[in-house]
Amino acid sequence: MSIESNAQALVQRRTTVSADDGVSLAVREYGPTDAPVTIVLLHGHCLSSESWSLVREELTRQHTDARIVSYDHRGHGDSDVAPASTYTVEQLSRDLHAVLDAVAPTGPVVLVGHSMGGMTALTYARQHPHEIGTRIVGIGLIATAASGLADAGFGRLLRAPVLSWIQQAVRLAPTSMEQVKRLGSKVFAPVIRGAEFGDRKVSPRALALALAMHDETPIVTMTSFLDSFTTYDESGMLPALSAIPTLVLCGSADLMTPPTHSVSIAAQVEDVDFVCVDGAGHSVILEQPTAVADAIARLVTRIGGSETAEDANLVLTA
Repeated sequence: MSIESNAQALVQRRTTVSADDGVSLAVREYGPTDAPVTIVLLHGHCLSSESWSLVREELTRQHTDARIVSYDHRGHGDSDVAPASTYTVEQLSRDLHAVLDAVAPTGPVVLVGHSMGGMTALTYARQHPHEIGTRIVGIGLIATAASGLADAGFGRLLRAPVLSWIQQAVRLAPTSMEQVKRLGSKVFAPVIRGAEFGDRKVSPRALALALAMHDETPIVTMTSFLDSFTTYDESGMLPALSAIPTLVLCGSADLMTPPTHSVSIAAQVEDVDFVCVDGAGHSVILEQPTAVADAIARLVTRIGGSETAEDANLVLTA
């Protein structure tokens, strides 16, 4: 099954953007180029922009006047692989900056990130605080965390000694370890399913998308980001998000980033729209795409009715 075929009819424009170190990032744009707002969807670790396909279809039906941009992080999907030393959330934030400058240099932007994508959005907001309320007029944080990833849920495995051993093996013999990964893909499929969806019944399409994206992610990409996750902490900039409409969404059965992470984020942002999707897991964007799309639609509506969005239009289109 091709993970591209499901969204083929919706793809309007494809382009490539060069990051600050020359790595090519595969970008896709949907909707009118003169849309009043651009929604940028940021995917999670070991996934790709296609993880948003079900949500994107819902959003396209609900917001035909919005432009939607998604892209594959370095080392994921159709984007270039990169030196392992660049697989950090800080670099992902710089990649986001390059994408925004290339495809949305003017006009208001809404950042919506799932898991590692949410972490990227938070790091970007901290690196570019002057853009909060001007260029960045809204933010959605889905199944993610602002800090303490290794303190709860499956995140505790980041401190497991066996993980350090695997990382070292990948550094010493990346080709051999990639072969091991590919040979064991069917063996590990139930593990991936359990981590993403638990034992709940999910649509065959959602499950196939998740497994395909994990299978296609190189093992160097998988392991090299983990050190960055262990030290990640953007909790200090959360109060600044009170200046813009903010969505925090999680699944009540998320084992990767338990709901406590989302509760902690929401508690530090004023007038936040906090949504906990009952029974959904970490892959809530695949498991409950309608609920996620509805929440994003509310976020865009809040922006449309705020003075912040109007001010952003004046500033950025002048």
